[in-house]
Amino acid sequence: MNMQERPREAAPDAARVHRLFGGLRESLQAEIVGQSTLVERLLVALLADGHLLVEGAPGLAKTSAIRALAARLHADFARVQFTPDLLPADLTGTEVWRPQDGRFEFQAGPIFHHLLLADEINRAPAKVQSALLEAMGERQVTVGRATYPLPRLFLVMATQNPIEQEGTFPLPEAQLDRFLMHVRIGYPDAHVEAEIVRLARERARVLLETGSEPVFEAMERISIEDVFAARKLVLSLHMAPQVERYLVELVLASRDAQRYDAALGRRIAWGASPRGSIALERCARAHAWLAGRDYVTPDDVRSVAPDVLRHRVLPSFEATAEGWDGGKLVTELLSRVPLP
Repeated sequence: MNMQERPREAAPDAARVHRLFGGLRESLQAEIVGQSTLVERLLVALLADGHLLVEGAPGLAKTSAIRALAARLHADFARVQFTPDLLPADLTGTEVWRPQDGRFEFQAGPIFHHLLLADEINRAPAKVQSALLEAMGERQVTVGRATYPLPRLFLVMATQNPIEQEGTFPLPEAQLDRFLMHVRIGYPDAHVEAEIVRLARERARVLLETGSEPVFEAMERISIEDVFAARKLVLSLHMAPQVERYLVELVLASRDAQRYDAALGRRIAWGASPRGSIALERCARAHAWLAGRDYVTPDDVRSVAPDVLRHRVLPSFEATAEGWDGGKLVTELLSRVPLP
């Protein structure tokens, strides 16, 4: 079989997988009203095999979004409320002595699930944060002398509450780099909020009448095998050399912005690492695939760049005092690096 015959043979399966994810996006957006960006970023993280840090005020459906995603996959889900008294063993698990057998037995913690919600991650102390971030990076947990692999499909969505900072432990910048994307979500507009109120009222009515939550339009649950098939398709998308150079140039500009603007260069203390380039390429591919294309455009790169790079481009002390943050710096870089 020559190389030209393979795409034609694989096309029906590729089309089926793409239809599955198209239906998944539509189903999630019907349930998670007003948070289309969060839904898309969740799907991008799933396809790019990365983890998501979501920052937003309470009540913006962050928890509901990942619960809804888990309900539509053949995957299990766990939620951990991070608190100041949480211990690493509460997350990873611990060895329990079994006197009847005369041995220790490992009791797995909630981290051994396919999808994990780390709610208000900045409320937990550094030891717990490190245990989670190590597992995210290494895809394994070590307890005592034994090492336990995590599931092949493993996605963490961590949340931060920006309006309450007392009693929190901000994530160090080097550990933030473990997250594929840092997404900030805001309040819905008036029309969307009215729709949210209507849906909440309908849910309450159904719950009173039936004693159970309403079921949204049924869809075929996506298997873990289909998720990996989709990831393979994402990696096979064509990326022209010019687009790849543009992507790399964006990251390089974050380290040496002086070439484009001296004032901007002084505002950036640290640029993105090669991990940022890898994340930007994977996310741009996933964004293009979700859009139904078999090639990546500069617009795909620009669309995901703020969420991929905002936690990797650090403002200087003076820039912070002037109100600059990573997101604003990335926006400035996008306006200065020429398109291919």
